[in-house]
Amino acid sequence: MAKKIAIGGDHAGFEYKAKMVSKLESLGYEVKDFGPFSDASVDYPDYVHPLSSAIEAGEFDLGIVICGSGNGVAITANKHQGIRAALCWNEELAALSRQHNNANVIALPARFISYELAEKLAETFLTTDFEGGRHQNRVSKIACS
Repeated sequence: MAKKIAIGGDHAGFEYKAKMVSKLESLGYEVKDFGPFSDASVDYPDYVHPLSSAIEAGEFDLGIVICGSGNGVAITANKHQGIRAALCWNEELAALSRQHNNANVIALPARFISYELAEKLAETFLTTDFEGGRHQNRVSKIACS
């Protein structure tokens, strides 16, 4: 089970992120909040790039990024060669992103899902293992470098 989690996003995801940090810590995860630390308007790349770099460096096992649509944070995270960020809005996608794609970041769309669902998606993502096998060859071909 992943124990060290990086979390971040933007102003639209701030409320969900704040609640999720508390929930994850109560479950025994070590969580670093990369921000933002209020709901004031911000630029998500300012938070997602440092989060992604820290995951690439091996400082964290997995990441959670949250913005209004989930798209901006996912696109930004995926600019990093060592990141495989998956935009998820249901449990099956969260599980498959880990099982088949070995995703290491889940992107959540706060304006389109309830907080309760966001929490369930994060739980599914964090507790699902990569299946390897036939999927490993495909995952190995994702990075451009």
